[in-house]
Amino acid sequence: MSKEMWVADLGNGNYRNPILYTDYSDPDAIRVGDDYFMIASSFCNAPGIPVLHSKDLVNWKVINYVIDNIPGERYVDPIHGCGVWAPAIRFHDGLFYVCFPMPDEGIFMCTTKDPWGKWSEPINIRPGAGWIDPCPFWDEDGKAYLAAGVAKSRIGYKSVIHLIEMTPDGKSVFGEAVRIFDGNTNDQITIEGPKMNKRNGWYYIFAPAGGVKQGWQTVLRSKNIWGPYEYKVVLRQGDSSVNGPHQGAWVGTQTGEDWFIHFQDVYAAGRITHLQPMSWENDWPIIGIAKNGNDYGEPVMEYKKPDVGGIFPATSPDTGDEFDGDSLGLQWQWNANFNNAWYELDKTNKHLKLFAVKQESSKALSDVSNLFLQKWPAPEFSCVAKMDFSNLENGDTAGIVSMGITFGALVVTKSNDKFQLETIIGTQNFKSDGLQTVQERKKIADLDTTTVYLKYTIKGTGRKKATDTPTAPSEEISFAYSLDGKEYITVASFQSEEGRWVGVKNGMFSCHNLDDSDNLKCGYAVAEYFKYFK
Repeated sequence: MSKEMWVADLGNGNYRNPILYTDYSDPDAIRVGDDYFMIASSFCNAPGIPVLHSKDLVNWKVINYVIDNIPGERYVDPIHGCGVWAPAIRFHDGLFYVCFPMPDEGIFMCTTKDPWGKWSEPINIRPGAGWIDPCPFWDEDGKAYLAAGVAKSRIGYKSVIHLIEMTPDGKSVFGEAVRIFDGNTNDQITIEGPKMNKRNGWYYIFAPAGGVKQGWQTVLRSKNIWGPYEYKVVLRQGDSSVNGPHQGAWVGTQTGEDWFIHFQDVYAAGRITHLQPMSWENDWPIIGIAKNGNDYGEPVMEYKKPDVGGIFPATSPDTGDEFDGDSLGLQWQWNANFNNAWYELDKTNKHLKLFAVKQESSKALSDVSNLFLQKWPAPEFSCVAKMDFSNLENGDTAGIVSMGITFGALVVTKSNDKFQLETIIGTQNFKSDGLQTVQERKKIADLDTTTVYLKYTIKGTGRKKATDTPTAPSEEISFAYSLDGKEYITVASFQSEEGRWVGVKNGMFSCHNLDDSDNLKCGYAVAEYFKYFK
């Protein structure tokens, strides 16, 4: 594996924010015993809904995914911005529950007794478009409920939170939904992402409002689950660099401390994860640190680590891959629902074979399903893939890829039994009348060798230091290649732009041009390793 790219644990009893400089969007988290579990959105990427584990709320590893593929036949193709939106995780009566929305299809539920093991197939507990950001809640009397927000793009209005009863097994909802809060009439426009909890006889709903990049954290409370709810803003950006501190989870430690995990949108790198201390005043939470007598908190950038009754080693999610395991690393996701026939792990040679999947030449690279992708792991980095292209067939293209609204690739193609290096650079334009995509392909060089080192580099521009908060997409992406792994030639660079609600991802792919008249036979590319460097 590549060395760790971003470690939040400072090793002196403190941690720094973000705890994950990675696009774990819309995080929700729980504690079960001495273990902490966190999940996040995954949109059209598969497998879906990453499950992360920690012993101390600072150091996290990806341990699983809730779903292999996204429910629905249409997700064999990437439908950018659709799929799995903000999920919630809860533990009740010996079962882990993950409830997730698909804004066009409904609200789904999965369960397991073992979060490292297999999750149940998703059940659509409320079919239909429009509801998003669901959160299940079990009260002390055994009754169960589901809180949810709405998406204006699907239902025609926004800034509303609904509550409906749910069967205690979490497999269906029943009765009439009640509109328990309307942010349109309470200066809480775009309130969403409700997470329901109970403390001291109060029902609390933690919900961000004001928008992803410029908003704040609001908390609702009531003595009656159906309301009426009063509200209070408990976390604002203030003087910090953490814009819009957005959707997240209240988690309590074994020792009685309270903490809040949330995300910050930093454009191209996506929605990175922060951890804030949380305190209480008059049965209202304050997230972060209150300054100047304010009754709300501001985010911290460095703080004492949570007291969890022990000390645990510094770590971070895996990056890169040397393909020496029995299965694909959990750092990988495909651009859409995947097929195991797309790849093969060569356990003898410790290589990955990426088979050339047939594609029409008119299909834009961004709409190719078998892009094999990872999230950015740090504000700046380089990544090198050593690849062997000797097994390509005429009509095949393979190489490295960068996936965002602005996308690109550095590839080797085979045509007429000859190999050449090319770049592909393109842009997606999400307009009201549909997705419009343009791309340009450019020849770089003829090749007389089939082993090539392909390098991908992210460099912050317009910032004094890499960890400064971007105010717009500010990372430059560059492609370079080498024939010996030592001397690299840069062949293209372009400005980054985040994906549709997601950060930029990078990875590899292998495709076959169906319009190539020379050959209908598909070959494969071999990836020897995929390594990250600071």
